[in-house]
Amino acid sequence: MENSDENSSLFLIFILTMLALPLVPYTILRLIRSVTEKKKTIHCRCSECARSGKYRKSIFKRISNFSTCTNLTILLLWVVMVILIYYIKLLSRESQPFEPFSILGLEPGASESEIKKSYRRLSVLYHPDKNPDPEAHKYFVEFIAKAYQALTDPVSRENYEKYGHPDGRQGFQMGIALPQFLLNIDGASGGILLLGIVGICILLPLMIAVIYLSRSSKYTGNYVMHHTLYTYFNCIKPSLAPNKVMEVFIKAQEYMEMPVLRTDEEPLQKLFVAVRSELNLDMKNIRTEQAKFWKQHPPLVKMELLIQAHLTRESLDLPPALLKDYKHMLELAPRLLEELMKMAVLPRNAHGHGWLRPAIGVIELSQNIIQAVPLSARKAVGANSEGSAAFLQLPHFTESTIKKISRKKIRTFQEFREMTPSDRAELLTQIAGLSPAEAHDVEIVLEMIPTVTVEVTCETEGEEGIQEGDVVTMYAWVSVRRVNGLTWAHPHAPYFPFQKEENFWLLLADSTANSVWLSQKVSFMDEATAIAAASKAIQDTKEALGAPVKEINLAVREAIEKVKSGSRLIMGKFQAPGEGTYALTSYCLCDAWIGCDTKSNVKLKVMKRSRAGTRSAYALEEGPAATVAEEGIEEEEEEEEEDLDDYESEYSEDEEEDEKNSKKGKGKAVNGSVNKKGGTQSESEGSGTEE
Repeated sequence: MENSDENSSLFLIFILTMLALPLVPYTILRLIRSVTEKKKTIHCRCSECARSGKYRKSIFKRISNFSTCTNLTILLLWVVMVILIYYIKLLSRESQPFEPFSILGLEPGASESEIKKSYRRLSVLYHPDKNPDPEAHKYFVEFIAKAYQALTDPVSRENYEKYGHPDGRQGFQMGIALPQFLLNIDGASGGILLLGIVGICILLPLMIAVIYLSRSSKYTGNYVMHHTLYTYFNCIKPSLAPNKVMEVFIKAQEYMEMPVLRTDEEPLQKLFVAVRSELNLDMKNIRTEQAKFWKQHPPLVKMELLIQAHLTRESLDLPPALLKDYKHMLELAPRLLEELMKMAVLPRNAHGHGWLRPAIGVIELSQNIIQAVPLSARKAVGANSEGSAAFLQLPHFTESTIKKISRKKIRTFQEFREMTPSDRAELLTQIAGLSPAEAHDVEIVLEMIPTVTVEVTCETEGEEGIQEGDVVTMYAWVSVRRVNGLTWAHPHAPYFPFQKEENFWLLLADSTANSVWLSQKVSFMDEATAIAAASKAIQDTKEALGAPVKEINLAVREAIEKVKSGSRLIMGKFQAPGEGTYALTSYCLCDAWIGCDTKSNVKLKVMKRSRAGTRSAYALEEGPAATVAEEGIEEEEEEEEEDLDDYESEYSEDEEEDEKNSKKGKGKAVNGSVNKKGGTQSESEGSGTEE
């Protein structure tokens, strides 16, 4: 019986260990993440965001947030662990080692008279003649009588004092961590053991592998269907206009699999009437256009109407069935737009460049979806070339509000942001008709809108200037500043029902050729990762150039300070094109805010590949011949520098001639500089810096 209990407890300990090994560290990791995310969650405090309930921490919302499959599974496993610990503790109490002195209530080494006295006292309490209770009888026979015999018999007492057991030295015993009924390999028990081995060792791994392979064959690492990526890849075109990006976006397979019920027809018809002006229909042939629209694939019609309902803020009147699909559509939108952006900047031509025009369209669509602003609001109206989209993202702003403030010569969003808070409050309360509380909400949101600056440098590591065919490294410092002093925060988005991270896309592009040379997603959320990445990049670059340790450490410290102050280092490599001057543009586009995008002019000058070959060839020569060769090289370099000076003066005098030369690939020059505001550009030997 003792052996059976011991094997059972070993089996339970084995199960407990297998549960605790993954469960304890995973639980600690999730707790750390939840605490970290709670500390990092900085969101808008305006009244509109408060009314949206997105950040409201009610008891029901906390329960719903906790009641996920993962959390409930973890909780259930912890309950199982507690039960196992309690049961193992009970078994350990029942299988305690035989201690005769403890049973008789004596100290070790007690005399024979004390043993007899204690035995008589316990006999009065537990002897069958004195106590008819069966449990007392059992305890008296199995423990009291056995302990008395072990201590009064000279041989048994000597064995106990010498070996710790009345029967003398005990043999070595081994147990197996399986329940007792599985150790009896006969009949049903043998079959159960065989099934358990087959199930745990064969069927369970096979089932996990099948589930993983079936899911991985359908989804990517970003939980987007492969069919969606295939559709996006084939539908993205270089000439795709920004207002046509939505037609590609709604063709995602995730949206195509949403069911269209018969009960959806009537609410969709009403929705069509409400958003008809946003559907790019020819109003002169409205009947034909309307019939053509409804002949599309039903999921396409449903998704376009739901997105337009969100953009026009008509989603409040949706029935429950459509509201569920509407929320699911918005939940999938950020990651689908990210994959669509990746398809737009994916290298397509022989030079490995993506397409700029559809990339900008994807970002603009993302901004409009997050802020719930119609795409038509981006159209120029009167003297306002930017449209009213940026104004409509502010709380309490409508088209009438924008018209009122435009009377005071406030035509662009940037002009509105550059006003002093007092002047802006006076404008909003006295001219626009907002209350002081509403004007305060506008001020809160304006303080959250980021101001982005970019410093771009393109250079060939270890070389002066850039020659055709070189591997060019782009270093870009992207900095974000806000009036409220924050580096990262959730954007103001009261109409978007989910929390959205604020991300930026850095593009190095040739706007004339509609090509993207480099692209990188930038996030300001994880400062520790950014510090590690910037430190490693700076250290590797300096070590490759052979810089001393002191200089490397100083550069790394400067990079860390930059990251802590709200900057991120972005690095990328591309192959230098043919000889010429290239007027590139660096775009930094935000996927959540409208009106905070920035672009900078980057002048890339590529020289003809001539000196690299001669430099390597003559480096092997020695003696006087080498000296003569070096003098010849120096003369050639002086002549090239004179030609370079002549070219630069021509470029500074005539900008149109520069564009012609850049297209024809003429001119010898080194890499130029960045001008953030697109104004006058300076040129310098080596790498470019920001004006």
